[in-house]
Amino acid sequence: MSDNKIIKEMIGKVFNDIADAIETGQFGSKVKVGITTLGSEHGVDNIVKGAEMAAKNGQEYEIILIGPKVDTNLKVVEANTEEEAHKKMEELLDSGEIRSCVTMHYNFPIGVSTVGKVITPAKGREMFIATTTGTSSPHRVEAMVKNALYGIIAAKASGIKNPTVGILNVDGARQVERALKELDSNGYKVNFVESMRSDGGAVMRGNDLLAGTPDVMIQDTLTGNIFMKVFSSFATGGDYEALGYGYGPGIGEGYDRTILILSRASGVPVVAGAIEYAAQLVQGNLKEVAKAEFAAAKKAKLDDILKALTKDNKKSKESEGEEAVAPPTEVVTGSISGIDIMDLEDAVKALWKKGIYAESGMGCTGPIVMVNEGKMKEAMKALVEVGFIAKEADPC
Repeated sequence: MSDNKIIKEMIGKVFNDIADAIETGQFGSKVKVGITTLGSEHGVDNIVKGAEMAAKNGQEYEIILIGPKVDTNLKVVEANTEEEAHKKMEELLDSGEIRSCVTMHYNFPIGVSTVGKVITPAKGREMFIATTTGTSSPHRVEAMVKNALYGIIAAKASGIKNPTVGILNVDGARQVERALKELDSNGYKVNFVESMRSDGGAVMRGNDLLAGTPDVMIQDTLTGNIFMKVFSSFATGGDYEALGYGYGPGIGEGYDRTILILSRASGVPVVAGAIEYAAQLVQGNLKEVAKAEFAAAKKAKLDDILKALTKDNKKSKESEGEEAVAPPTEVVTGSISGIDIMDLEDAVKALWKKGIYAESGMGCTGPIVMVNEGKMKEAMKALVEVGFIAKEADPC
């Protein structure tokens, strides 16, 4: 191709881009958001329709489908299994080809959990649910303190400069309140909201949940997961999630991918909402917001506060005897489920003592221990022997 022809094509592209920008009002490159299309209980077509709805609603982002070939005007990166789709998703994210991605049934490491966003029924307010999948920490109260930070990060990246925070009245709420108030007094601003009930306070009632009193509602992840299902499908009977923005982005210190989770029961409107949420987080620079918030919280002695919460409560079946040292690292694609979240890290150390390299994570049924595929039987036998699992459970 001649130089003149290349220049003409470049000029043509520039003029086309200008014309598109004038027509849409969007100048500059569009945010590219991916979505995997396999795994929905309502089929691939449900996800595609949701993506097409999002494409009509948002001119500022471009949507990339990751899955089997379908009849659509959207770009498709072909993948024919969920495993292949997740691999493609990670490659596209790490290369910068897409900036964020929405998917279903994805395993996050311990320390990372997702912040969902719902529309509350009482007043139609948007509210962040912190958190909804994953595990911020095996220790309940420590996890909820981290959930508060993750919720603040998601809200700020979504354009709320000083989000209000409320703590749902569940087990551990008062401990979380004390920890967050200490963090606030140390210089990390936590903008507590008052309950709508007459006695006020930062601990929220069910009324506040329905009304969307805070911008960010804090609770444990399993409770948050239930809330997401109720808020999104209370009008449909539960089998079709029709309202809201999905279970949100995985957030955790040092976690660098913007991956958002959808329930397999998500309907077309929620699929579209999740894509909008994913684009909004990129535009709000989620990664930089997270770095800044983690740095500010650490400066306010977050680590010391968390240590104080757990120092008297850590229980370890492997606390006696020699210290557990991790064997040489191996590829860990085998998953063992059926382990209580409170015993997860101890189970990993028990395998280390047996010479089996293992890592903790979250899988299809909750907490998992991940080991090399070739050592699955040996690892499960070892965990049965020390009482972490009652039987040799099927791999996840």
